[in-house]
Amino acid sequence: MSDKSKQDNWTTPAAMAIPEGGFFTDKVEQGRYGPIFPKTPACYGFSVIAKVRPGWEEHLYKNAKVMEKAVADDPTVLGILKAHYLRWVIFTIKDEKYLMYQGIFDTDFDKYCEDASFLFGKTRIQATFEALEGWPEDYATNPAAIVKFFRDHQCPSFLEYSEHPYVTCEEIKKALTLKASFSNALDQMQ
Repeated sequence: MSDKSKQDNWTTPAAMAIPEGGFFTDKVEQGRYGPIFPKTPACYGFSVIAKVRPGWEEHLYKNAKVMEKAVADDPTVLGILKAHYLRWVIFTIKDEKYLMYQGIFDTDFDKYCEDASFLFGKTRIQATFEALEGWPEDYATNPAAIVKFFRDHQCPSFLEYSEHPYVTCEEIKKALTLKASFSNALDQMQ
């Protein structure tokens, strides 16, 4: 089965083993800022791990409330990211705090970082990542700096799985809208 027909078959769950380093050496695509991590059955994504600056843990928790409010006030505020999900986790190694940021999204790695930079500049929401050692001060205007930070802190997956492979956020929303329309139509018939 070709790569294209595999991507069109969302009805069959799929898994993909990914070589060490995160790239298939025979299929490395170059993006604007370097190699593009491959699209997997889960779409595109990353796992970024970085050390929290001493004394900045409280910033992370305060910023979580800011993000929660921003999304409550405007559910489309993060829409540009085309994210299936984003996850922020704080953990401790040898009495030092680290943050793991994971995301699965529909755009490639570089586009995601560019869109995030644009989003920070547009919304003026302070980045959670300011609490991380090495985070670029000019993040709201310099997407290349965000890409570099994320690439430097990326921990590539070696296996990814999806119950509904290669399905985009837009396709999921359309399917759920169609489902709601059918349910509504059936309710009207009763």
